Amino acid sequence: MTSTNYDALLFVSFGGPEGPDDVIPFLENVLRGKNVPRERLLEVAEHYSHFGGISPINQQCKDLISALEGDLKANQIELPVFWGNRNWTPLLPDTMRELKQAGARRILAFMTSGFSCYSGCRQYREDVYSAQDQADANDIEVHKIRVFYNHPDFVAVNAENVQKAIDDVGGDDASDVQVAFTAHSIPFSMSSTSDYEKQLNECCRLVAEQLELPENRWNLVYQSRSGRPQDPWLEPDICDHIESLHENGVKKLVIAPIGFLSDHMEVLYDLDDEALKKSQSLGLEMARAATPGTHPRFVAMIRKLIQERMNSATPECIGKFGPNHDVCPIDCCPAPPRRPPVAQST
Repeated sequence: MTSTNYDALLFVSFGGPEGPDDVIPFLENVLRGKNVPRERLLEVAEHYSHFGGISPINQQCKDLISALEGDLKANQIELPVFWGNRNWTPLLPDTMRELKQAGARRILAFMTSGFSCYSGCRQYREDVYSAQDQADANDIEVHKIRVFYNHPDFVAVNAENVQKAIDDVGGDDASDVQVAFTAHSIPFSMSSTSDYEKQLNECCRLVAEQLELPENRWNLVYQSRSGRPQDPWLEPDICDHIESLHENGVKKLVIAPIGFLSDHMEVLYDLDDEALKKSQSLGLEMARAATPGTHPRFVAMIRKLIQERMNSATPECIGKFGPNHDVCPIDCCPAPPRRPPVAQST
């Protein structure tokens, strides 16, 4: 077996409710300290009710961890995997207690986010540090695996999934199929202090390049906005983009959730429900590309990122920008400034 200088892998994800009674407490965890109106919280809660109050993200994490454990074993890598969530069970502080009890002293952390911004990178690290404080586990050294938006395997898996969707909707002639890459919208106050847009655009460009899609056949758009209406967020929204495509005579559309790793709630509700209904109402034929999920090449990519850190190997990447850093600079992806709550009229 390969000998590693790490004691464990910490798999860190967002978390999601496991039943109707979990939905409001879960969303309150997610939105704590954020200026999101209560009405928006209740609106998102209604999304979960369409699926019995259960988010698919936890099961998808279990499936991915199981696939990764199999891949690690097949490649003779002894590295136990521990799982902790930011917002719902299993919560990070409990997982840190497990790691401490297991005698871990040096661990790798894989965050389920391939792009850099405060909510997709630094906040994960801050939650890990907070969990260490709560678990009295500051003697554990935690190294974060880099973001992987330009890893060749990540690009290849997305290209494969997009091509399949193009084939499904395009039939014998796919030359008129438009592709809309989507990612979670974030406020300008967050996007302006990170490489989120740059990395998304580069990842989309790399996928389109592999598929030989000309620039006039794809766009990067956004979804799942949750902030106050008066605050600027990244645009255009996917549904607004669908209307624009319709106005320009487009009949066939593939939506590729490039910013998501699995089919969790934002994908199922915002794309498979809202965007599909919008497309159908306007006469567009729409197909949604799969997310990486447990695709064997995506699982292998995670293992390669682990090996990269274990063996100090040359990082794999393609495109314009080179591999992202392993150790985040002190000023990387800072938290957006908090706005005071809006006064409510009586």
